[in-house]
Amino acid sequence: MEPPTAASTRRGPSSPQHNTSTSTLAFDQHFTSTAKGILLLSEIVCGMLVWILVGGTDYFHLPALSWVMFVAIVFWILTVCLFIIYLTRAHYRLPQIPWTTLSVCFDCSATALYLVTAVVDALSVNQAIRGRHNYNCWAASAFFAFLTTLCYAASSWLSLHAWKNSEEEQ
Repeated sequence: MEPPTAASTRRGPSSPQHNTSTSTLAFDQHFTSTAKGILLLSEIVCGMLVWILVGGTDYFHLPALSWVMFVAIVFWILTVCLFIIYLTRAHYRLPQIPWTTLSVCFDCSATALYLVTAVVDALSVNQAIRGRHNYNCWAASAFFAFLTTLCYAASSWLSLHAWKNSEEEQ
């Protein structure tokens, strides 16, 4: 064995140590089988159907449907991000973020805004001619908007329950 050289053992203020260890995010195989995982997947699929069904029409003629698109796309993107965070267990690596409080705020605001969106979407169906492409797509998107609202409401209930339990533990 060769003795270490002076350059490799010298540590001074001019040469800072860098942590070169590589770490990967853990993949939680069982997250998608939990209630939270199933609800997040349902929110992603139903929310995606809402904005795809509205986006495939001439929605820009009705300002109300622009609101539907805005809410559907924003919450879809945020839900996908949250799903990835939970799936990769990244929330364990960021303990300074109050995840239960964040989840309660996100799910409750998503429920309220999606409820308004679903009502606006359903009322906008009357602006189309029955049996035409816009009518069918808007009616289907209204159905999925209400279904997405139910998913977010169930997530809100789970989040509030988890938040209540975490507050009692402290």
